[in-house]
Amino acid sequence: MTVASVAVATVLALAPLRRPGLPANLSFRLTLVLNEVPFICFCWLLLCTAWAFSQRDVRSVVGWLTVGLAALTAAGLAVIARNGMRAGPVVERALADALGEDWRARIDPEAAARLRRRLPLGRILFGPFLRRRRDVVRRANIGYGDAGRRNLLDVYHHRSRPSGGPVLIHLHGGRYDRGGKNSQSLPLIHRLASQGWVCVSANYRLRPDARHPDHLIDLKKVIAWVREHGHEYGADPSKLFASGSSAGAHLAALAALTPNDPAFQPGFEEVDTTVTAAVCLNGYYGNYYDQGPDSSPLAYVAADAPPFFIAHGDHDTVVPVDIARRFADALREVSANPVVYAELPGAQHAFDLFHSFRFERVVDAIESFAARIDAREKAAGPGDRESPQSDRLCTQP
Repeated sequence: MTVASVAVATVLALAPLRRPGLPANLSFRLTLVLNEVPFICFCWLLLCTAWAFSQRDVRSVVGWLTVGLAALTAAGLAVIARNGMRAGPVVERALADALGEDWRARIDPEAAARLRRRLPLGRILFGPFLRRRRDVVRRANIGYGDAGRRNLLDVYHHRSRPSGGPVLIHLHGGRYDRGGKNSQSLPLIHRLASQGWVCVSANYRLRPDARHPDHLIDLKKVIAWVREHGHEYGADPSKLFASGSSAGAHLAALAALTPNDPAFQPGFEEVDTTVTAAVCLNGYYGNYYDQGPDSSPLAYVAADAPPFFIAHGDHDTVVPVDIARRFADALREVSANPVVYAELPGAQHAFDLFHSFRFERVVDAIESFAARIDAREKAAGPGDRESPQSDRLCTQP
């Protein structure tokens, strides 16, 4: 039964069922862990097979067929692992396409020196589910609005609390009717916080008690909170990145594309809600349930859109990858700023939950993207202004 279960999950990871509804959801649920940490399943499979041989259970035709199935499954797991490792070259190519082949040379040397050169293999192999770091402090359940626990946020910062750190605001996914802070993209949050960032993970109101634009208004309130209180945690609120997973990416994109729009800032219209850039992971970019096109980020794409980093799995059965492609293409067509789009081979939905080879490569790419954007911002001054299109122009032959 163990071998059969892992075999089924392996097949669904390699060839997911894409039909909307139960088939797509089944593919996602059964492959969530296996697709990101296949070596754990491989070790379990190996252990079970070795145990069967030690107990002399492999004597019948069924027994040998089971061993054969285990061998085929192991080969499939190797392919899944290889797909995860392919994320590195893919995100490197995406950065070069959007930021220019020489983007590393155009980063501040001090920032470049802080970029990670090696993957955290120990954490990936032996602690993929770990959620904490000793050098990061989490300040939990801080209120930013009047909606009770749905208007609470957590702040993550380095124990030494350095000053002037950039800010990452992250919004969880869950189809707008479930989920909560302290659940998604934690490898990203902890990595950035360990490097001096101030990271904020927030709850927001959910359906059916809330609907669009209530969720967006909540995110704008989080931005307003950071503008007012971020310095208390060592943040520089002028460097603010909006990020999200799935539905949270929908929110982050909307917030990035609607800065200072009074329609989404009732009662705090005067607050600056601009963001430096947006980071969108396995995001949805279409209409909000039964509402019209104005509930989609696509309705607000414009030349002054901030820089975007978009990552999506080509095996995503919850939000098909063509939705992300369409959004990235729409941004590239009109935006004067860089649009990094990384389509991750073999990645399912919610690839950002664990310390995997795939997501750690994405984390490194996001940190590099932020360093390059920061360099562009610093270069934007009187008499020394870097063109907002310079990153894209340098990629032309």
